[in-house]
Formats: sequence, C-alpha cells, structure tokens
Amino acid sequence: MYSEQDRALLREKGISEEKVQQMLQSFKTGFPYLPLEAAATTVRGIQAPTAEEQEAYIAAWDNYVASGSHKVVKFVPASGAASRMFKDLFAFLDGDHEAPESPFEKNFFARIAEAPFAAALDDACKKACGLSIAELITAGRYKDVVRLLLSAEGLRYGMLPKGLLLFHKYPDGVRTPFEEHLVEGALYAQAGGKVNIHFTVSPEHRPLFEALCKEVVPQYEKRFGVTYSISFSEQKPSTDTIAANGDDTPFRNADGTLLFRPGGHGALIENLNEIDGDVIFVKNIDNVVPDALKADTVRWKKVIAGVLVSVQEQIFSYLDELADGDVDNGRMQEMLAFVEDTLCCHNDAARAMEGLELLDYLYCKLNRPLRVCGMVRNVGEPGGGPFLACNPDGSVSLQILESSQIDMNNARSKTMFSEGTHFNPVDLVCGVRGFEDEHFDLPDYVDPATGFISHKSKDGRELKALELPGLWNGAMSDWNTLFVEVPLSTFNPVKTVADLFRKEHQA
Repeated sequence: MYSEQDRALLREKGISEEKVQQMLQSFKTGFPYLPLEAAATTVRGIQAPTAEEQEAYIAAWDNYVASGSHKVVKFVPASGAASRMFKDLFAFLDGDHEAPESPFEKNFFARIAEAPFAAALDDACKKACGLSIAELITAGRYKDVVRLLLSAEGLRYGMLPKGLLLFHKYPDGVRTPFEEHLVEGALYAQAGGKVNIHFTVSPEHRPLFEALCKEVVPQYEKRFGVTYSISFSEQKPSTDTIAANGDDTPFRNADGTLLFRPGGHGALIENLNEIDGDVIFVKNIDNVVPDALKADTVRWKKVIAGVLVSVQEQIFSYLDELADGDVDNGRMQEMLAFVEDTLCCHNDAARAMEGLELLDYLYCKLNRPLRVCGMVRNVGEPGGGPFLACNPDGSVSLQILESSQIDMNNARSKTMFSEGTHFNPVDLVCGVRGFEDEHFDLPDYVDPATGFISHKSKDGRELKALELPGLWNGAMSDWNTLFVEVPLSTFNPVKTVADLFRKEHQA
C-alpha cells in the first residue's frame, strides 16, 4: 500500500504506518458523540465567586507567587495566520467593483484612519504610490490601499500571523498582541520578578517573532522591573494527520505524495507537555485589550489562578492521606463529597464502594492534572460550551464541548446546547504537577475518541481532514476541571479587522 517514498515521508514526520491506519480507520468509523447529562450553569457546574471570595482567591494567588518556590508560565498559541481576519478585504480585492459597496467595506474605509496600523500603511502607500491613504481614496484607488495592506509590497498583513500585527495605539507607539501578552505576563504571571511566556508559532514566522522579541523585551523589562524568559515552539510534524479521499483511502497530491495536514490546536498538548512549570496560563494570541481595559483581565486571571491553587492544596492534602493507605471510611466519604461537589465529578458506582476499592477510586480521580476555566455569559459568540458530560468509565464530569461533539439529532442534547448560558473564551489556568511534584504526562489524559472530521479541498479536489481532540476539549478530557464565571469584559478577541475599530481595542 505504501511506497518507499511514502515510508520515507512517514519516517521524516515520525509517524508509523500503524498510526496512519488508525487515522484512516477513524475516517471510516467517525467519532462518537459525547452523551450529556446537563449544561453547566451557575446553579450547577460554574462557580460565581462573591466579591469577598474573589478577594480571598486573589490573596491566595499573590501568596502563591510571593513564596518564590513555584514556576509560573504563560502559554500562548500564536501560530494561526491572520488571513481570515482580512477575508472581506481579500474578497473586495478580487471583486469586480472598484469602490466600497458592502457595509463592511464602507465602514473600513470610513474609519481607516483609526486603525492601529494606519501610520505604517500610510508610509507604505507613499513609498509604493507616492500618495497617502487619504489621497489614494480621493483618487478612487481603494484597491491599492487594500493591496498594500495585505501584500508583500506593503505591510504583508495577509501573510503574517496575528501576533505580529499592530493592534493597539498608545501615545508612545503601537503594540502587537505579542507585546500585549508581555504586559499581561508582568501584571499577573510573574513570580519573583521572573515572567515566563511560551509562544507556539509556525516555522516560517518564528524568525519574525524572535526578531520582535529581541527588539522589544528590554523596554518592557525596564518598564515593569521584571526579567522575561521568552520561548518558542512549533507544532510537531508527528501530530500531522493524513488526508483522505471520499472512499477513505489516502489522499495524494498531484505528484503522488501523501498529503498530511496540521492536526489542529489539539496537537499543542505535546507542546504544553514540554513546558517546565507548576502553573500554566493558557490564552489565545488575539484576546488582548489596551492598558486602559486590562484591570478586569488581571483581576480575573488572579481569581481563577487563586481558585486553582486553593483547590490544588486541598487535593494534595487528600492525596497525602490516601498515599499512606490508612484512611477510615468517614474520611473517604468526605473526600468523595469533595470530588462530587467541588470537582463536579460523580459516578453512581462510587457511592457503593468502600475500603480499598474506594481508596483506589479517590486516588485515581484526585491524582490528575487540574484546570480552572473562565466562562463568560453566552451573547452569541462562537465557541465551545461548558457541560456535564458522560465519560467512557461511567463517570460524569465537567467538559468543554464543541457543537461537533454533540448529537444535534438528539432533541435533549440539542436543547441543552441551544439553551446553554455560557461559552468558553479560552481562559485557562492549569496545574500540571502532582502532589509529589511529579510532572503529569499530559498525552495520557487525552480522549482519542473526541476528534472530528471536516471537509476541505486541495487543488480543486475534495478531501476529508482529521482534527485531533481539541486542546481544551478532548485533549484535556481526563483532567479535573473547574468552571468560574468571568465578566464578558475579559473576552475581546479580534476575529476580523473590523474588531480593531471596536471601543474595546481603542487605547
């Protein structure tokens, strides 16, 4: 089935033939939907800390980092291309009309002077055309403005990742999302004056990130009185997935080679696994705000981190007792109540357990990675939602699910999804070390049955693509999970260039 050329490619990527066969089998069998018990709400599953509780959690986090004995890391997936931000502008560039017609196009040109990249684009226009943005617009040369924004002749924004674009204007300059994450790190993720931030980037853009890092880090170290340790990694070739034809056979390029595609953000569990840290914040590259609006972000990052270290302290205390093996039934019933009430993980069978069987069950459920996820009220934004879902071992636990994981033909499941009160803004803080200071091997806690299949095309031919279990979905399926309600003000992603004109992104 495979040629020597195929096998050479597999060796280069670090993918076995057996693994390829498993992927192809997944195309044939598909992935099962995850049964739901309920949507998570503030009544059950989502904590909504009072003002007093918030202050206690903030104090817990401040004490944790002040101890000087813990390593904190910010993990920022930053490999996504910004091209989707500009899809409407690409459409305008390729369209037959020369002047703006759609509401989006008219708004963009009416407000272009407010764009954080306006000065840089104005310079590019003058260099390429001898005219400013305003002069090109007056001359009806709208497409030249867009071309110089997107193409290599100008700012190259259609080719760059979001992390390198100019997002926010300040009196002393303009910042990229990369820089905004440096600022955030100094405000809530420093320990002992050290700020560790890890960015996952694409290979072609890594030199650009490294150059920007070298240029700007000294000024932020001076501004905040901290020392930064910035690191980068790339998605591993071994996490790529094979593409398939409609009949589930391997898809081949025009030259006969096998086509592999990136396996989605779930592949980054491998990168996360290599981070040396006790507590790791996870946040998308484009969810940043100017300094004037950072207070809520910083406050709630500290709140959810305080929840994590407080709950983790209790977990470690229980595990110390369980490891000794001499725990009476009354104490284990207290621990079971903690697993069910605080961690929202229950299994009807556990209530009939006692003795060594119950001790083993508690130890296994407590001795896992822990994550606390911020959840915002659902206002129609796309994104996964918080649910209590049924797991293969018969337990029910908190999970972040995408719509593709839910059987929309099941009336009950569809109703739960449509009536969900919250959604996931990708606002996580993770505890990845155990009670004996061992680092959990995170791939061991992935549910491989939670991937999904999408339909794409290549060179005009339809194909099936395989997405790995998502980083905060199935890749963290077997973690202990807590949900905390956070305000909508902490969620301000930039999905299209028009979002940069929203008041939340005007410094």
